[in-house]
Amino acid sequence: MQRVCFLLKVRQDRLDEYRERHREVWPEMQAALTAAGWGNYSLFVREDGVLVGYLETEDFEGARAAMAGTEVNARWQAEMAEFFDSPDGAAPDAAMRPLTEVFHLV
Repeated sequence: MQRVCFLLKVRQDRLDEYRERHREVWPEMQAALTAAGWGNYSLFVREDGVLVGYLETEDFEGARAAMAGTEVNARWQAEMAEFFDSPDGAAPDAAMRPLTEVFHLV
């Protein structure tokens, strides 16, 4: 099982709306994530907009590819793109760069 952690940056002026959108993530989006192998998935955000994502999956690249092929993900990403600061202009799902794990307490 891979444990994956990544950082993104939510625009500070959109934080409240971003939080609100995640109070009711579409059921079809949740089902697609589960079907694609995204498990134990959490998002955390600081007041300055730094967002930390964590998930567990058998194959992160496979899980990303499976989501990229869904219509619901295309709709979700289109709606969420405006919430993020992305220096290179990458879409949020493309900007997920896993951090290197340096310690894990079992």
